[in-house]
Amino acid sequence: MDEQEDYLGAEFKGIAAELWSHNAGWWQEGFTEGADPEYTEQLLPLVERLVGPGRLILEVGTGEGQVLRHLSRTAPRELLVGVDPTPEQLGLAAERSQGELYLRAEAGSLPFRDACFDTVVACLVFEHVTDLEGALAEVARVLEPGGGFVFLLNHPLFQTPDSGWIDDQVLEEQYWRIGRYLEEKRTVEEVEKGVFIPFVHRPLSRYLNAARACGLVLEEMVEPAPPAGFLALAPEYYEARFVPRLLALHLRRS
Repeated sequence: MDEQEDYLGAEFKGIAAELWSHNAGWWQEGFTEGADPEYTEQLLPLVERLVGPGRLILEVGTGEGQVLRHLSRTAPRELLVGVDPTPEQLGLAAERSQGELYLRAEAGSLPFRDACFDTVVACLVFEHVTDLEGALAEVARVLEPGGGFVFLLNHPLFQTPDSGWIDDQVLEEQYWRIGRYLEEKRTVEEVEKGVFIPFVHRPLSRYLNAARACGLVLEEMVEPAPPAGFLALAPEYYEARFVPRLLALHLRRS
């Protein structure tokens, strides 16, 4: 499969669903239950801080539920609900549940009444969602006024198509080349040998402007450096440790 082939909406969405089902085991083994230092050292503590004392929490694209399980251990919560469209993820989420509820649903069609959560979380999800405006509108709809949206993405600069490491033998340095950052594009990328993942690249301005149109206003933005545990496992990234792999936005419903 050509990683740069641009699929049209419905076809891309169908392919994406198949790929997430096919790769569910790969994700569960490599990125959950303490297997991934970026989650344990960076993403989970960052989500915990930004969520704060939230009591009624919805996670969109919950996967097998590790974010909600972490939140359930860190503060008193009244309700933790996760939605995901992938049955293979929801099955394991239910097995590992510590009292959270899990439902099958897509980001653009959330099965909840208006203004019923004080916090919504989406962790590395929206860069795989084709209908950005529809999904953000649903997040805003289910948030109560003043509610917070904790929105984590693979950094759009890092995830730009045609980007990659350049090993310059003449200058004896390695650097990250950024591709066509302003061009929105759907791709299927081979992130590991034989593992293909769908991505939708958008510049940061697209995310912020679409969120603002839904009444979601930026309160804080975080661009953390890669954590020490990740650099220990991937020392080739050390010289480029000032290139952020993660973008975290804390938005609030106005």
